[in-house]
Amino acid sequence: MPDDYDSPWKEVIERYFCDFLHFYFPHAHAQVDWSEPPLFLEQELRAVVQDAELGTRFVDKLVRVTLRDGDAEWIYVHLEVQGSAQESFAERMFVYNYRLYDRYHVPIASLAVLADEQANWRPAVFAYDVLGCHMGIRFPVAKLLDWTSSETRLADSANPFAVVTLAHLATRATRGDPSARYAAKWALVKDLYRRGWERKQVIDLMKILDWMMRLPKDLAQALRQDMQTLEEEMGKPYVTSFERLAIEEGMAMGIQQGMQQGMQQGMQQGRLAGEAHLLVRQLARRFGEVPPWALSQLQAASESELEVWGEAVLSAASIEAVFSAAGH
Repeated sequence: MPDDYDSPWKEVIERYFCDFLHFYFPHAHAQVDWSEPPLFLEQELRAVVQDAELGTRFVDKLVRVTLRDGDAEWIYVHLEVQGSAQESFAERMFVYNYRLYDRYHVPIASLAVLADEQANWRPAVFAYDVLGCHMGIRFPVAKLLDWTSSETRLADSANPFAVVTLAHLATRATRGDPSARYAAKWALVKDLYRRGWERKQVIDLMKILDWMMRLPKDLAQALRQDMQTLEEEMGKPYVTSFERLAIEEGMAMGIQQGMQQGMQQGMQQGRLAGEAHLLVRQLARRFGEVPPWALSQLQAASESELEVWGEAVLSAASIEAVFSAAGH
């Protein structure tokens, strides 16, 4: 059964983005105003880089955040989790960065998590000089292999990405050895119970472990039984997440699909509300009090309208001109 890295990274980054930055990029985390929720812009990133050479990677993200210092209303964080060494990776970071800047004309912070298996591969710079012109990018990187042999330190961390890092390293280390994979996964599961985290967070990380550290069906069933026994002994039941096993057995398929559809709809609605909220703040900053008619249009706006207005607010001469950009 092939290991699945892409899905768990995508979900855990979006759900715990603040913890993600705090764990891998603490300097960047300290500069973000976390009172303003981050906004993930999946389709916007696809539109900018759809014709670029993508290479092999786990996940890339574009996130809109607000800074503490007030110098910029908001910036974009371009994030790459790279799964294998690639000669052109630094150049791709440069290309994505300037394409995003060319589209949005706001500061772009590019960050990279290197999840490959080559200890000496650490691309962090792409630059060239010609005729007195210097062009390039230097970007922060976090190397997961640097955490090898730091299991005690990771186990003592209260950050959920310590668990994700442990799971990633254990998945790599136990590839092709189901028994070792079972033992490593069981140790991580018991550690989750030991941490005393809230039930929701434990369930979220159970999903990550289940996704990332796949087991043959017999060992998955054995682990599930071990977890049920442990919960009974602790007297603290968690609704553990083994959806894949249930689906393979033909159970709860309709429930799973309904949950996924509901989550997707809720995430879409929340994303649009977040975009509208940020746009209200931008309008107020540029033009003063936002009139009721504008608030009504924002509340009923589509994703494409919000995108057009978000770009227009940077250069429009009046609030009316912002909304006329989308034909209103």
